[in-house]
Amino acid sequence: MKKVVTFGEIMLRLAPPGFLRFSQTNSFDVIYGGGESNVAVSLANYGVPVDFVTRLPDNDIGQCALMEMRKRGVGTDKIVFGGDRLGIYFLETGAVSRGSKVVYDRAHSAMAEIGQGMIDWKAVFDGVEWFHWTGITPAISQGAADACLEAVKTASEMGVTISTDLNYRAKLWKYGGDREAIMSELTSYCDIILGNEEDAEKHFGIKPVGLDITTQGEHVKAEAFLSVCQQMMKRFPKAKKVITTLRGSLSASHNTWAGVLYDGETMFKSPEYQITHIVDRVGGGDSFMGGLIYGLLTYPEDDQNALNFAVAASCLKHTIKGDANLVTVAEVEKLMGGDASGRVAR
Repeated sequence: MKKVVTFGEIMLRLAPPGFLRFSQTNSFDVIYGGGESNVAVSLANYGVPVDFVTRLPDNDIGQCALMEMRKRGVGTDKIVFGGDRLGIYFLETGAVSRGSKVVYDRAHSAMAEIGQGMIDWKAVFDGVEWFHWTGITPAISQGAADACLEAVKTASEMGVTISTDLNYRAKLWKYGGDREAIMSELTSYCDIILGNEEDAEKHFGIKPVGLDITTQGEHVKAEAFLSVCQQMMKRFPKAKKVITTLRGSLSASHNTWAGVLYDGETMFKSPEYQITHIVDRVGGGDSFMGGLIYGLLTYPEDDQNALNFAVAASCLKHTIKGDANLVTVAEVEKLMGGDASGRVAR
């Protein structure tokens, strides 16, 4: 299996222990993570050769983030150094009717101050089969958006498969960039597009036909998203597959979870899981993307199996504290096979 490359920002995550609110805590749990680094960790766990590309400050905190990637088996030799600080995000974990909350502190981070020409993309993509980026990266700064555009153009020229998770973040896009224009140009290079209904609407003005998302709750109908997938393929003709996750939110602790994949002709739907006691939902979409890339590489002629793997993998992620999905192929396949007992393996 050839190599995958992901590109984005890894951050320091600071979270109050358990379910404490920010105003209650006297300490924070430390975890390193970010959308694209989380995808890289998933792939490394599945035995896929993967490099993570980013820009880190050359200080102790930057080295800690680097060590976290190395510990998980992710390649780091294409990472560049510069800038003064690692981005931070604070996470307050919700429960039952109280949702989780994120506060960003990532302005002027090393990655936010990346620019064109800082990364040798031709060297990065030498011998690489797949490149993944997310909508978070161009939302950080104009420089990050420019570097991401350099990456997708070079990957496209070199025949690399390109995927994106559109990942709209309401608390980002503060630098004044034209979100729709930037995301439209970047997405036009993509072969595989992952996004939910909010991503499609906020980035491109694409809405499900005949569906009021605000009334869905736990009743998320896969068929209602066919129109979104069709509109996305019309807008981005290079795309071979459009995928969306289907999250029904009964509470912060109980979600339903499924996904659909559209290949231009057939709409594939996964089984739906009831996730009744969520441990940590941050990184759920990243774990889906990691599972999807693995699935599409492993089962290139079986989109249904690839989708099922992605949904099962991300279902398991909701049981794991932290940003990254630390599960094995065998564990995912066990759940795919219907074993959700959680019994002790002796």
